[in-house]
Amino acid sequence: MSWNMQDYPNSMKNMSAQERKKAIDIGNALLADGYPDDRAIPIAINQAEKWYQDATPSDKQKLRNDKNPTKHDKHSEKKSSPELIDSNELVKHQENGWAIMAEGGKQPSEVFPTKEEALKRAHKIVANKDSVIKVYKRDGSLQDEIRPKK
Repeated sequence: MSWNMQDYPNSMKNMSAQERKKAIDIGNALLADGYPDDRAIPIAINQAEKWYQDATPSDKQKLRNDKNPTKHDKHSEKKSSPELIDSNELVKHQENGWAIMAEGGKQPSEVFPTKEEALKRAHKIVANKDSVIKVYKRDGSLQDEIRPKK
């Protein structure tokens, strides 16, 4: 069940309005991704609190200006493993291109023809996570670890 600013889990009631807004948006995305309520709620609260603590004043202003989350917002429904939510992202070469996959994952989430395209996507994936991008060379050796700026 999705949430909005008027109908949300009791565990979010003591959050500031902005933290709650962020938590609802994150929680709705997790629900769309197949997480059960009892798992989505604590993850959403934790991630929203981390985001709010690390957010710049302009990030907070943008959140204030963004429309409130609704129960009908569209989120991708890509099924993933909950234990991989905060894992590092790997960019590795494969026969068919440059793959992005969660560290510990069994298969890539996406494959791109170029390393640059894969890195661009990896940056978007880790933007709201506390993780790094591990970039590998064509030969499989680690080239770099990138911690995106927040």
